Formats: sequence, C-alpha cells, structure tokens
Amino acid sequence: MTDRLVEPQQVEVTYETDTPVRYEVDGPVAWIIMDRPQFNNAQNSQMTYALDAAFRAATDDDAVKVIVLAGEGKHFSAGHDIGTPGRDLHRSFERKLLYADHVNKPGAELLYTREQEVYLGMCRRWRDVPKPTIAMVQGACIAGGLMLAWVCDLIVASDDAFFQDPVNRMGIPGVEYFAHGFELPPRIAKGFLLLGERMPAARAYQFGMVNEIVPRAELRDRVAAMALELASRPRLGNWLTKQAINHVEDLRGKRTAMDAVFHMHHFAHAQNDLLSGNSLGGLDGKGMAAANKKAAGEG
Repeated sequence: MTDRLVEPQQVEVTYETDTPVRYEVDGPVAWIIMDRPQFNNAQNSQMTYALDAAFRAATDDDAVKVIVLAGEGKHFSAGHDIGTPGRDLHRSFERKLLYADHVNKPGAELLYTREQEVYLGMCRRWRDVPKPTIAMVQGACIAGGLMLAWVCDLIVASDDAFFQDPVNRMGIPGVEYFAHGFELPPRIAKGFLLLGERMPAARAYQFGMVNEIVPRAELRDRVAAMALELASRPRLGNWLTKQAINHVEDLRGKRTAMDAVFHMHHFAHAQNDLLSGNSLGGLDGKGMAAANKKAAGEG
C-alpha cells in the first residue's frame, strides 16, 4: 500500500541549549540572534521554530520598526544541522503552516513534507514580514545560512565573511530556498553551485548580493545605524517598498522557479536514498566541513 504510515523513528536528541535563538529589542530595532556558536549556528528544527517565534514577536510588536537577523560567535551560520547531537530530523514540533506532521511518513515523503514547512515555507514567511529586515553576516554563511540571509531585505557583511553552497557534493542542486539565480547572474550562479567554492564578501558585493562590507569590529555599529535610519521612515512606506521589489522578483519567476527546484532537490534526496540508503549521499556535517576546508586550503 503506497500511502501507508510508519512508526516514527526513535532517535536520541541532545540539545546543548533551551534557547537557540535570543530575542532582544533595543528601541525600535528587534535583534534576532542565532545562539548555537559551538556548532557555528547550525540550524536544527529547534532553532528554526525559535526563529519563527522571534519573527512573529517582532511583527506583532508595533514598537518594533526594523528587524536584524544575526548569528552569535565566529560565523553567521554553517547551514542546516546534519550532524550535531541536536539534530532533530525525526522530532515533531507544533507546525506553523498547513502541512501534516512528517515523522510518520515513509520514504522520501518524510523529508518532502518536513522541508515544505521548515525550509521553503518558513523562509517565504520571513521574506514577507511587513518590516525591513537586515542580515548581519560575519564569517561563514553556508548553504542553509544563505537562505536566512537571502530572505532579508538588506545584507551587511564583515570583510571576512564568505558565502557558499557546496551541496552539489551530495548530488543536490542547491538548498531548498533556491534564490541563487536571482541573487547572482546565471553563469556566476552555475559556478557557485557546480564548484561549491567560497565566495568572499567582496565578490558577493560586486554582484549586488551584499549591500555593504565593513570591518568585523564595526559590523554591529553599522547595522544598528542602518536599522535606526530605516526606523525613522514611515512604517507603511517601508512595507510597500519591500513589497514592490518582492513583487518584481516574483514577476520574474522567483517563486515558480523556487517551486520547481524544490522538487529537483527532493528528487536528488530520493536518488541518494536509492543508491546509498542515505538522503545526503552518506555525507554529514563533519565530512562536509572537512571537504570545504580542504577546498579552501585550510585542511
């Protein structure tokens, strides 16, 4: 029977913190800060749902005019959690979108159902928040980290920041929120994905993916000043302005392209499962990190 349900997998999950996201309000600015620095802010579901709650709090607070998304520690985010003790792929959460729980779904349906909510669906929710958002990026912004930066209206990066989507090593055509062809020119996007190399902030700035680059020591001050400037503008004007540009992107096909590539992404997961018994092609966080460092001459 093809639509059978299965018993959820019982996997031990050990969270290093009960608060993977800090939410701080300073005047008219809400600071949403990923706080798993010992794991380079790898995103498990615990963090993702905490991020969603923080965006909801900032949206509901009329005193908040601008939202900053940041990461504690050396790196903004190393991407999705594919190897820490807190990896919670098989854990249920109170869902925020109209999708069924994923944990009792067989085969490829499990990941397909989960990622409609926690990756594609939530990123689209955050992109449409009716207040200006700024990503404050330092260090690594890798794979799933790109998704979090790209949903923001502005990106300010430290001069040591870099961007990377190396999941072609797993046979996967980029992360689930597939904005690559809109953030970068097509041929540059192909190289970014096919080679999976690090793109320094200065090169990302050349292509318009980053708004400003500042020394790391000045990053927070610059972002705070930018946020205060945005907060001084009319609330509705800010909202309408971001809607206008988002609408242009969608007219150019951003949403439909993203839907198509999301299905390619899950076809790749299913292929990996068929060939290796592992949706990630047998790679985990440590393996990907080692490969990335070796390619960057750090290994």
